[in-house]
Amino acid sequence: MASLVEEFLTAEEEQEIVEAIRQAELKTSGEIRVHLERDCEQEALDRAKVLFHQLKMDNTKAENGVLIYVAVDAKKFAICGDRGINKVVPTDFWQSTKDLMQAEFKNTHFKTGLVKGIESAGEQLAHFFPWDDDDVNELSDEISTS
Repeated sequence: MASLVEEFLTAEEEQEIVEAIRQAELKTSGEIRVHLERDCEQEALDRAKVLFHQLKMDNTKAENGVLIYVAVDAKKFAICGDRGINKVVPTDFWQSTKDLMQAEFKNTHFKTGLVKGIESAGEQLAHFFPWDDDDVNELSDEISTS
């Protein structure tokens, strides 16, 4: 049986997303991760917060991890940032990124939506958490699933 990632994205699209994460993280010390799941019974942001902890994204040194969560079959998604980010950014910080992604998702351009969201998150994070010479990639860039 094909994995959820394989059903949702081609292998080439998956690699483009991973590469977008790598490129975005060259500009920021922030850590970006994409997680896919089939269904979501609750609010997408609530589920993203649970997964954020389960994926140990709250263990980064600067508390600047970002999770882009997509419930594929439920057609829901959310962006969840760690405490370090939430302390310094405006309340509607992720709204423009969500809007970019939603416009692509509505047209079933899922890879494009994810790449645009990753690029936007990286650019925005770079203002608050610029990349540093001693920056270490603390979290996997691969797409995770549950």
